[in-house]
Amino acid sequence: MHTTVTSSATDIDVLRVFCAGDGRYGNALGVVRDGRAHPDEASRQALAKELGFSETVFVDDPERGNVDIYTPGVRLPFAGHPLVGAAWLLDVEVVRPPAGEVWVRGDGEFTWIEARAEWAPPRTLRRYASAEEVDALSVPEPGVWVYAWAWEDEAAGRIRARGFPGRGDGIDEDEATGAAALLLTAELGRALNITQGRGSQILTAPGPGGVIELGGRVRLERTLTLPR
Repeated sequence: MHTTVTSSATDIDVLRVFCAGDGRYGNALGVVRDGRAHPDEASRQALAKELGFSETVFVDDPERGNVDIYTPGVRLPFAGHPLVGAAWLLDVEVVRPPAGEVWVRGDGEFTWIEARAEWAPPRTLRRYASAEEVDALSVPEPGVWVYAWAWEDEAAGRIRARGFPGRGDGIDEDEATGAAALLLTAELGRALNITQGRGSQILTAPGPGGVIELGGRVRLERTLTLPR
């Protein structure tokens, strides 16, 4: 079990999700273990905006895995890196965002969740001819959520990707995007090993009945304590 931090203030565990093999990179995630500290949607949205992470998770029932997910500007029914991170932190067999039950398994250093591509918010998947082209991209103008990708090694299923949310909420580039990885896996119909952002690693594996496994490494970076 992972260490639980308790306080009369709001405690926020800051994780890195989809880390590289050496523990670097990964997408920052804030997890509010006691969702009662922010019981309504307005206060949760305000805190997510204040924290400024690409997503913040509020835990409403740690034993059942009930969670609520917010970007700095919107509430999400499903998101990949918040659920992988919350599953690792809570050490549960299932997490329950609004989209539905998400089953969890551990495999050595990786935490895996099972999800369906149709749960993912819309993304524009934009293929490029080479990894170098993806590396050279500038941040596009806000308006469309773009997942730029190219094969690094098609035979091995290795992909180079970058994610540009385009929401105008201060997150110009997403370091690691589980939902987009689900959509790309569904489109290509095969297991993928994705290097995104500065060097984050996302693994996927299609399963039966339209289920896709999404896996990665998680580490606890620090704990923030904010006054209620």
